[in-house]
Amino acid sequence: MENPIKKSDFVLTPYMKSDDFRATYQILNTVVPYIGLWFLAVKVAAISIWLLPPIILLMTLFSLRCFSLMHDCGHYSLFSSKKVNRCVGFLLGIINAIPQYPWSRDHAYHHKTNGNWERYRGVADFLSTDEFAKLNDKERQTYAFIRQPIMAIPGGFFYLAIAPRMALIIGVYDLIRDIIRQKQQHPELSLAAAISIHQSKHWQSSTEFWDLFFNNICVISSWIYLSNLLGAGFFLSVYSLVLTCSAVIFICVFFVQHIFEGSSAHKNESWDYLQGAIEGSSYLELPLLLKWFTADIGYHNIHHLSERIPNYHLEACHRQNLHLLSNVKTLRVGDMLDCAKFVLWDADSNSLVSIDSFLQGIPHNPELEVSPATLAMNLK
Repeated sequence: MENPIKKSDFVLTPYMKSDDFRATYQILNTVVPYIGLWFLAVKVAAISIWLLPPIILLMTLFSLRCFSLMHDCGHYSLFSSKKVNRCVGFLLGIINAIPQYPWSRDHAYHHKTNGNWERYRGVADFLSTDEFAKLNDKERQTYAFIRQPIMAIPGGFFYLAIAPRMALIIGVYDLIRDIIRQKQQHPELSLAAAISIHQSKHWQSSTEFWDLFFNNICVISSWIYLSNLLGAGFFLSVYSLVLTCSAVIFICVFFVQHIFEGSSAHKNESWDYLQGAIEGSSYLELPLLLKWFTADIGYHNIHHLSERIPNYHLEACHRQNLHLLSNVKTLRVGDMLDCAKFVLWDADSNSLVSIDSFLQGIPHNPELEVSPATLAMNLK
């Protein structure tokens, strides 16, 4: 049924204005404490490593806030200047070891297609129920295992620490091979022309490539410098813990903001942008402390109505439009684990379902029959 609410019904425009003073203050009250905690960690470690856990916890939360502010920069909403957003976003990307511009372009695609599950399959590239039904037992077990909440731990570390490095190395290797191939086929082709013709799976434009390149240069250089300054064992162990834990938190937060019971999950032909924003994005009610460290990203329905609204206006905008948000799913921290079971897309019902509910209702097929032992393993 078509959603009777129109985007023009929402009061959004007054909240889309960036405030450079507030943005600068947010950067300072995030980056300065994060750097200060590193100095404190060094001093404390000299006394006793058992004093480190609370400091690492705080560093994790400030790292999370750095990522949240980088996210706003990617939408050009934190500051009024596009150039300032790009520069600050790049610096915040170095802190979390992720190339900000390529990440923001991928994230922009998510915004354009939110709720359209034919074009965007969620945070973990979910299968449809039809695709899952065609898998054998081993493939189903693997699929279910990879999408267990615990996998956010290695996944988070890989996402931040390893994937951007691999993207550059493999991408450059593919580029060199393609240039050699082109020059062999067309000797008259200039190097610049060969580079411009190349289409990479690892970046969509030259701007993305250079952001990826310079991010890697800065990140790896900082790793080497800080390892020499603080000691490789100390720096790499603390840094890995902070990076992994902050990644786990923002992966979980992003997950439940779109993956939950009743979330809008339509095919292309029946998809509607407004419905995707209202019914395909949740309102995550977080404790006050986590609201601050996540820069109010829990008001995700408002964020999807207009990504140009900076984080410091999201709550006010949410309150202004509360009467229009009756269809928005409200979630709390305690609901996160329950949301993790919705890892299949049922295209027929335009909804997300669990493996449990799907396997219990799957038609009998001897070639795809699931044993009770396998079913139990899948649903652990």
